[in-house]
Amino acid sequence: MKAIVYERSGGSDVLALVDDRPVPEPGPGEVRVKVALSGVNPTDWKARSGGGFGAGARQVPNQDGAGVVDAVGAGVDAARIGERVWIWEAAWQRPDGTAQEYVVLPARQAVALPGHASLELGASLGIPAMTAHRALTLGADFPARLAPGALAGRTVLVAGGAGAVGNAAIQLARWAGATVLTTVSGPEKAALARAAGAHHVVDYRAQDAATVVRATAPDGVDLVVEVAPTANTALDLAVLAPGGTVAFYADGSGPELTIPVRDSMVRNLRWLGILVYTIPDAAKLDAVAAIGDAVAAGALRGGEDAGLPWHRFPLERTAEAHDAVQSGTVGKVLIEL
Repeated sequence: MKAIVYERSGGSDVLALVDDRPVPEPGPGEVRVKVALSGVNPTDWKARSGGGFGAGARQVPNQDGAGVVDAVGAGVDAARIGERVWIWEAAWQRPDGTAQEYVVLPARQAVALPGHASLELGASLGIPAMTAHRALTLGADFPARLAPGALAGRTVLVAGGAGAVGNAAIQLARWAGATVLTTVSGPEKAALARAAGAHHVVDYRAQDAATVVRATAPDGVDLVVEVAPTANTALDLAVLAPGGTVAFYADGSGPELTIPVRDSMVRNLRWLGILVYTIPDAAKLDAVAAIGDAVAAGALRGGEDAGLPWHRFPLERTAEAHDAVQSGTVGKVLIEL
């Protein structure tokens, strides 16, 4: 079968297409998925670059994907054969990611897609949606698993609402009943955030974000889903309600975060980091279940109409796909198999 592999860390030029990789057989508790689409996330290129997420000497990249179960191992219901699925954490501590024609993984990491959900949507879930779910459950007294009405009465600010995690956070928070505000860096991204369902969109380059957010949410926001904690510390402080939480999941704005101790103490603020790969297993399963419910309800969507444009690359151009994500392409980058 065809696959993309790399044997050393480095730039995207270390990715190589091979066509003689053996088709794997599922073991006990496993399924084999014929991959239709592989999703690319920032941690995929970071792992390839030497970010410490890789697992094997000959690594197939990419955590997320979607396809059809075509074989099952012992202990797995044979009725799953033919099932359309989305995949999560395929390459976490394993040498086999989704950038190959077939992938074997534990049965729980191939999740059924309802009939109305496209494979493109399936390949766009995984890490972004699980990260968003984790962030949205970290507020003080917030539920461990989202559901309709679970965030009723809560106000959430999503920083970077046009990103993949931001898009999922907007949709999941709306589904759970929160009032959702988001910040973006321009009118095109504002249009995407509105398409995702944000109630209020703030262009921080054209407006004073703190003033606008405070005017919209005079009591403050309960939770910030934060993509740029170092850059947005002052904004987050200005808009958080007492007892509020900042849940941050990226370090692109800088490697060190200076937290104002006194202000955080007096207002009982919380600053919590997220790396979805290392969150508790129960939190992963809660996220997978809630994401499945939201997709089934039509509340978690993809494509430009939902604020998440899809960008497709053939397998042989996986290096270009990685570069597109690294350069900050807006939307979801997918590799077609």
